[in-house]
Amino acid sequence: MTDLNQTAFQKHTGVTLEGTEIDTLVVGAGQAGVAISEHLSKLGVPHLVLERNRIAEAWRSGRWDSLVANGPAWHDRFPGLEFDDLDADAFAPKERVAAYFEAYAQKFEAPIRTGVEVKKVVRNSDRPGFRIETSEGVIQARRVVAATGPFQRPVIPPIAPKDERLTQIHSAEYRNPQQLPEGAVLVVGAGSSGVQIADELQRAGRKAYLSVGPHDRPPRAYRNRDFCWWLGVLGLWDAEAAQPGKEHVTIAVSGARGGHTVDFRGLAHQGMTLVGLTQSFADGVVTFQQDVADNLARGDENYLALLDAADAYIARNGLDLPEEPEARATYPEPECVSKPLVELDLAKAGVTSIIWATGYAVDFSWLQVDAFDAKGKPQHQRGVSSEPGVYFLGLPWLARRGSSFIWGVWHDAKHVAGHIATQRTYLAYRDSAQRQNAD
Repeated sequence: MTDLNQTAFQKHTGVTLEGTEIDTLVVGAGQAGVAISEHLSKLGVPHLVLERNRIAEAWRSGRWDSLVANGPAWHDRFPGLEFDDLDADAFAPKERVAAYFEAYAQKFEAPIRTGVEVKKVVRNSDRPGFRIETSEGVIQARRVVAATGPFQRPVIPPIAPKDERLTQIHSAEYRNPQQLPEGAVLVVGAGSSGVQIADELQRAGRKAYLSVGPHDRPPRAYRNRDFCWWLGVLGLWDAEAAQPGKEHVTIAVSGARGGHTVDFRGLAHQGMTLVGLTQSFADGVVTFQQDVADNLARGDENYLALLDAADAYIARNGLDLPEEPEARATYPEPECVSKPLVELDLAKAGVTSIIWATGYAVDFSWLQVDAFDAKGKPQHQRGVSSEPGVYFLGLPWLARRGSSFIWGVWHDAKHVAGHIATQRTYLAYRDSAQRQNAD
């Protein structure tokens, strides 16, 4: 078999993969794959990164046209490269983010092979490591890093109506308002994607209904500091365990139009209709839970708690940051919250489209190893799997709250790469008798 070392791969990217042997295979060339490749390169670990599409493809084709990063340019980046064409407090457009990761990979000549799909990974029974089936042949690797991230399979819940009169798409398929037929739109899910899409539709002149569930709602900025800064100095990005019941709570935050705090009541006063959790569909009528007021109140609690923590931090550290009393001002309760809709006849309301901003599921069907629990959840400690030689990267709460974000994944990758390098050191050991015979 071909021993494909890192330097050779960089120089001969057209070489066939069939029969290749490599120390570490990284699957996925998004932010997680690029991050682990940098750290493996620094540690001298021969590796190969396979990506079925292009580098950072999800930023290119898995998002809507107007999307920008939810964090400012000074924060949503890796330590080794800045956005030299953006103001530090600006929010990078999605294509600029994708170009950033391409440039970062080129910076250290990452051994990335695009257009190659990994179809199956199984542990060898007669030799160390894993047998990997790819779209370009079978290869061998001593270790495998699953760097495919958390956004692998868009999820539309089974309650979605089977109604040919409605256009129904997941937020991953949404691009712009012109893509949808004329008429009102129901957006189900009020995290960052759902609220930004609903806002864009309303600004384009569409009537928008937004189904709001439990959420966190941090301020975009407070007292002259972005919320990313506040989460950092308050130690919240590095929190290693979620609060009970908060593991999967969505965050409503936006970098759109220069960045602003998401205010659901403000959206309602601009004409958007807020409804509770979407419960069921029957005969063209959608039923909502009567929880929109409770969900907004819980979001407010999260918002105010961060303001209180920021105020306390400023006082404790004697910082000279401007007061911002207007941050605690609220809109009057809109009628759609005080008298929430129980149900909505879609045809009578003119609703022609439903956008399901209902999240994603992971898909590790290609990774056929003993690294998952009975529910298919990866079993790992800080990305080091229960299956020796298998690693995960880019998952939510992999090691900390920030693990699935750009900044966090880089630091998690450093730990995973260090573990791989340590294992290689042990395997390179030769006892004294072997050394004497070799000499």
